[in-house]
Amino acid sequence: MHCPVCNNKDTKVVDTRMVRDGVAIRRRRECEKCNHRFSTSEEIELLDLVVTKRDGTREGYSREKMEGGLRKSLEKRPIKSEEFASLVRLVERDLQRKKTREVTSAEIGESIMKRLKNVDKVAYIRFASVYLGFDDVNTFAKMVNDLRKQKNRSVKNKKE
Repeated sequence: MHCPVCNNKDTKVVDTRMVRDGVAIRRRRECEKCNHRFSTSEEIELLDLVVTKRDGTREGYSREKMEGGLRKSLEKRPIKSEEFASLVRLVERDLQRKKTREVTSAEIGESIMKRLKNVDKVAYIRFASVYLGFDDVNTFAKMVNDLRKQKNRSVKNKKE
């Protein structure tokens, strides 16, 4: 790793820590020439993963494409950049756990919905409305009512 200040190629790792969700590592480094300290992060990349789309076409997995869909659903929502990064990593970890080189776009969508539901209900509804292709307002209203019922059950169970 080259020093960002003096471009020296000799740096040493001073500290290594797992990121909260356990799928990335943060390292503190120090340049052996100028003693500048800086941080780096490492995370697993999903390489060689093929996505089969609804129409049967196949394409390589694109993190940027998945992030774009998530960003649209989370637009103007109160989410921190580290929460967003964690969400992306969790979805990718779901895909890795399948232990296959090919996944369907439906599997990716289901994972995103599962993770979004725990992060932001509004973003969950936004994503679901596009992903599931809501045809009318009634479908939208049903999903909102299902979320309300789920929340009420959760509150009721906590009281007991």
